[in-house]
This record gives sequence, structure tokens and C-alpha cells, in this order.
Amino acid sequence: MNCFTKLLTSTATLAALSAPAFAECADPVKVGVLHSLSGTMAISETTLKDTMLLLIEEQNKKGGVLGCEIEAVVVDPASDWPLFAEKARELLTNHEVDVIFGNWTSVSRKSVLPVIEELNGLLFYPVQYEGEESSKNVFYTGAAPNQQAIPATDYFLDELGVEKFALLGTDYVYPRTTNNILESYLKSKGIAEEDIFVNYTPFGHSDWATIVADVVKLGEDGKQVGVISTINGDANIGFYKELAAAGISADDIPVVAFSVGEEELSGLDTANLTGHLAAWNYFQSAEGEANAAWVDAWKAKMGEERVTNDPMEAHYIGFNMWVNAATAAGTTDVDAVRSAMYGQEFPNLTGGTAVMLPNHHLAKPVLIGEIKADGQFDIISQTAEVPGDAWTDFLPESAVLKSDWKDLECGMYNTETSSCVQIKSNY
Repeated sequence: MNCFTKLLTSTATLAALSAPAFAECADPVKVGVLHSLSGTMAISETTLKDTMLLLIEEQNKKGGVLGCEIEAVVVDPASDWPLFAEKARELLTNHEVDVIFGNWTSVSRKSVLPVIEELNGLLFYPVQYEGEESSKNVFYTGAAPNQQAIPATDYFLDELGVEKFALLGTDYVYPRTTNNILESYLKSKGIAEEDIFVNYTPFGHSDWATIVADVVKLGEDGKQVGVISTINGDANIGFYKELAAAGISADDIPVVAFSVGEEELSGLDTANLTGHLAAWNYFQSAEGEANAAWVDAWKAKMGEERVTNDPMEAHYIGFNMWVNAATAAGTTDVDAVRSAMYGQEFPNLTGGTAVMLPNHHLAKPVLIGEIKADGQFDIISQTAEVPGDAWTDFLPESAVLKSDWKDLECGMYNTETSSCVQIKSNY
């Protein structure tokens, strides 16, 4: 819905108001918050709900958007993938939200996607994912594989001399697609198929003894083994506990995680995890005035014990870009905001500038962090901004595709046939 305003004309009245001086809007601007507050993914997603509430509160102090107050509409899809679709429909039809910020897992995003496209909603998705998707109704503010998985693998190969790889993931689309890409990439780097061990476990998996033993066995020939982890949610607690119980240090078998950040580590005894790694585009330990201000604001609102993490920064960037795009468009209309999003720039929290590309992905730096005993990360590697790629170069069927919603108005443009492939979601 659009924000229609009838501006107050008395500057004296405005100055006298102690609350933010909002225009007289027919309705508030409604922002949907679609994150699990219960179930196995609550460990990761609850903090993103809190992030959105803080961002909205801070923006309202600045006057909202287009002079209108922003109202958060929070729903709980409860880590239930079909329920995500129902809650997205509820947000768009019952609550008539202007935009949605939400989801963590790719299976939840895939569940929501047909609803968002059918109703022409707008979703900002803040978490690293497997790529191989491009929707005009989604802005992907988390990392694509070339902004996380590939650089992390290169770090293992080039810096740590890893010769055998254990690809451990939760059994759903993100780990399976990411590992499919990584298997192809590793083979192109000369890693033999028998030196790649792949294993998937269900959400909430807790018995890791056999899997950890299998990983240890992989290195019986003396070759250096490394674990690339796409394990999601609270299953990480059992995995890292089993590593510690088995006496495995980062020097023995390093682990680089794609879904473990400060929030997940806050629930673990990290004393025995020091030296293991994570690949993200942001860490709380990043130096700089912008990050210091963000961390201070977060802790002042949520408490000193609460930490920040990468998907929070993705919401921070995405929300501010959405506000600026709506302001530039003069409306919160989805089609107008989408057009105004292309080329949007906003300072990230690691000292650079995030840029929204025509493929609905951001240009972001890649950071490798080493776990410290206090649950924070020592940043040991950081790149300049890397443009996100919707379609990987390491799968033949994807290498010929590009996404360009600005000029080509196509998310699957085949560069060999110079034609747009349109795949309609099943509603």
C-alpha cells in the first residue's frame, strides 16, 4: 500500500511534539517480520526479529519513512516450512504489509517464494544461501556461494593445505546445493572424488559420534582433513560438543562453518573450539566507527550479553536501502521501490560500501574469522567487496545464466541463446 500524507503545516506544533513528528498518514507503513521464534531455528532467528524491531524503532526516531510511522508486524512460523508460506500470505493479505524481512533456511524461503510472487510482495532475505535462484520479488542481502563458500574453500586449499574434505550439512536445499557446487569446484582444483566425504543429517540432529569418527578416519593416511560445515540451527551444539569430546582441535581437523556466528556460539562452551573458523561478510569484532555505534546501540537495547552477527548486518543494510529506495521513489509501492533499489549504496559495518546489483544481490566483502575463547572471532582474512552471483560458474547448466532485472528484466538469461528462461513457481 502507498503512504498518503497530509503534512502538518504548523512548525510550532511540530517543534512542541516530544514524539517523532510524523505526518498525518491514512495508515502506518507496515513492515512484516517473518522469523522463527520457536522450534529448532529459533536459536538463530529470534535475534533477527529483535534486529528488525531495533531498526524500525531507530528509523521512527528519524521520522519513519515518507513522513509516516513504521509499524512492525511480527509473526512466528515456528521453524515449520509450510507455515512460512501461510504466514507470508497472512502478512500480505490480512495485514497488507509493504515489505517483508525474513526467513533463514532456504527451504523456508522456497516455501514463501510462490506466495511472494503471486501477490507481488517484496522479501528481503538476509542469510547466506546456495544461489541458483533469482526472483524479481526477492532481494538477497546474504552471501551467495561466490561470497562465502568458494572463498572459504580457497582458504582451506591455499592457506591451510587441506587435502581431504568432509562436507557436513543439514539435510535440505542449502547444504545440498552448496555442496554440489563445492564438489564440482574441488574436483576442478584436483581433489579426487574419494577424498571428498559428504554427509547430511536432519534438523535438530544430536548424535554426532559416528559422523565425527568417520571424519577422523578420513585422515588415517596422514593427509590434512578439513570440515566445511553447512549444519544449521541447534544441531551445531551437539556437533561442536562431540568434536571437543573427541579431543579434536583446529590444528588436527579445522572446521569452517557457514551458519555459525556469534549468536550460535553464545550457547556453546567455546573453550575447546578456539581456532576453528567461520566464513561470513561481517563479524562483531570488525573495527570502525559504524560498527562500534551499531554494537553499542544493540547492547544498550538488548543487554550487554547479546551479540551481533552477519545476518543482522544484512538486515541492517537491506532495511536502510529499502527506506532510501522508498524515499527516492516517493512511495512504498513494490514495483516503484524495486526500480529504486538498483544501484542503492549504503555503508556496511566493516568499513566499505554495500551496493545493490541488478541481479538483486549485494557487493559484499568476504571475511574469515577464527573462533576465540570468548565466543567472538579474530578476523584473519578480509577481501574487498565481491559482487554476488545468482548463478554459479561451477555448474555447467548455471555457468551460462545471468540475472539482470534492471535492463534485461530477466532472472535466468541464457547468454548462449540470448534468451530469457522463465520458470513459473507452483502456487
